[in-house]
Amino acid sequence: MIKVNCFAHLKELAGGNHIHIDKKELTVKELLEEVQRQYHIQTDSVLVAINEEYAFPDDQITEYDTVALIPPVSGG
Repeated sequence: MIKVNCFAHLKELAGGNHIHIDKKELTVKELLEEVQRQYHIQTDSVLVAINEEYAFPDDQITEYDTVALIPPVSGG
């Protein structure tokens, strides 16, 4: 099972700080598809970090990785 940390408004949409995907491994693209399907969270502009580094759609995630969903951030 892959544990995904959620930040900012994604925590509210997910119903908590973490969500769980019942897979041992998948790509970033597959993760975002699962998040949309299971949690109905729009992921078009969400960034994914694996082990504290930004990830690309084809990067592989395993159940041992630290994964985070990061929404777009704006500042002033």
